[in-house]
Amino acid sequence: MAVPKGRVSKSKKGKRKAATWTIATPTLVKCSKCGELMVPHHVCKACGSYNKKVVTPVD
Repeated sequence: MAVPKGRVSKSKKGKRKAATWTIATPTLVKCSKCGELMVPHHVCKACGSYNKKVVTPVD
């Protein structure tokens, strides 16, 4: 026979739902050429390099 599921209290349900909508800080690493903080696997905004090669010249 089927057994009914147990009742989940409001606090238990709230604790489970609260963990999913928190804001995470972005991961930042130092650029290998200029040392500025940048998002990994993206072109550096300060010097325009990616993987130690200049991709976009910065004025």
